[in-house]
Amino acid sequence: MIKRSILLSSLLWSTVASADTNWLSATLDNDFFVNEDNGYTNGIFVSLYDLNSEDETTHQPSFWVSPLTWSLPDRPVSNAFNAYSFGQTLMTPFNIEEKVPGPDTFPYSALLSFTNTYIAIGSDHADRLSTTLGVVGPIAMGKESQKAVHRVVDAKMPQGWDTQLENELVFEFSRGRTWRSWVSENENADLLTGANISLGTLRSSVSTGFVVRYGRGLASSFATVLLSQSRTSNPIAVDQGWFVYAGVEMTMIGNQIFTDGNTFRDSRSIDYDHNYNVFTSGITYAWEDMSLAFAINAPFSLTEESQNNDLDKFTRYGTLTLAWQI
Repeated sequence: MIKRSILLSSLLWSTVASADTNWLSATLDNDFFVNEDNGYTNGIFVSLYDLNSEDETTHQPSFWVSPLTWSLPDRPVSNAFNAYSFGQTLMTPFNIEEKVPGPDTFPYSALLSFTNTYIAIGSDHADRLSTTLGVVGPIAMGKESQKAVHRVVDAKMPQGWDTQLENELVFEFSRGRTWRSWVSENENADLLTGANISLGTLRSSVSTGFVVRYGRGLASSFATVLLSQSRTSNPIAVDQGWFVYAGVEMTMIGNQIFTDGNTFRDSRSIDYDHNYNVFTSGITYAWEDMSLAFAINAPFSLTEESQNNDLDKFTRYGTLTLAWQI
């Protein structure tokens, strides 16, 4: 299994390396930004961006998102790009010192994934196609990653990784759009609205939401909010712009492997509220060839059930992205 995983990663990387990639980003999701160490405890993503140069025509979708291209409108766009992201995410229960966590706590799980995101940008809207392929289970090396980090920072050692989800190949197809629905007269503030639908063994969901931004150079960066939905990066400013933002996303979840457990075999799982809502706020600043972004994503429930409130706390995290031209 490990040899197959390495071979698959090599093939994916060779596909990306052949592209004319001139931007790179690194994103760290972690709950230590909000003083926690459970639930969605860590995510690391490295992304490469294949952008147009001045003498190139608009990029076309790559092979990985080809099953979704039929959904793109048949009209010209001002710009488009492909982003390729490799990442690892870890989920752990509340008490990581228990060898056998309680039946109502988050299962241990890790995901090692590759995501191709294609974004086509119009004058007042942007479309996103996204395909994620990955593996869940011991092959994703969550146990090794978390223990290595905890040794370095002298934190408590997780004891329950032997109860994690079993090895499974997973996928997710996702289609989203954001509209620049309102712009202030002096163009230093705007309102973005959006919708997204996902289908796969990793996750199936339907969502809608909005983001309010204030800053400089907003017209050239509104499409970057779509990158956060595939965890490619946070919304980032470009071309020496900057902005602060706040927004809400409301999601109806059909299935997600981190809480439902393995798709084709028995495994640990938990009951959860399929209505998932997130308040997000952040700030980003861009230089000529670099951009830095930080955000807090805080889920909230519309019910008073204690179990749902606990899940909200377990999935709250901070996220930091550094992007630079290469």
